Amino acid sequence: MNGFQKQEIEFTINGKRWSGRIHPMKRLLDAIREDVGLKGTKEGCGEGECGACTVLLDGKPVMSCIVPVCQVHGHEIITIEGLEEAGKLHPLQESFLRDGGAQCGICTPGMILSATAYYNDPRIAKDLTETISGNLCRCTGYTKIFSACQHAMEKRECCCGEKK
Repeated sequence: MNGFQKQEIEFTINGKRWSGRIHPMKRLLDAIREDVGLKGTKEGCGEGECGACTVLLDGKPVMSCIVPVCQVHGHEIITIEGLEEAGKLHPLQESFLRDGGAQCGICTPGMILSATAYYNDPRIAKDLTETISGNLCRCTGYTKIFSACQHAMEKRECCCGEKK
């Protein structure tokens, strides 16, 4: 990382403001794990191909292994740790637990966060399959993952409190 000086980078992560002096071209994945200290975001391929490192950036799924931290200055990031609210798991996290959607755990945070973007706003993709298509699982064959996502989606409420 020659040629650049450390810079003050600020962002909101899981609802909390974070700032620190880090190299602007450091991968967001490494900043989250090393500087912020959250270990739920996983590295799979390190090339933006597998989706294991997916986080939500301003509500949209991004692969944090290919995003330089300078690009998130002033933005909002949600990691798998940020989905829990007041000690209660997000419905997708609950479904993954109940339906066996998690196997080895490497792809799980990325899968859940990609599905969360769709859960929060179904207009982002044609369907759930398209939403998680950037996330690779090497263990399950996707059946339980897709089932867990479907079950959570069926129980989701729209903005007016009605079940969808």
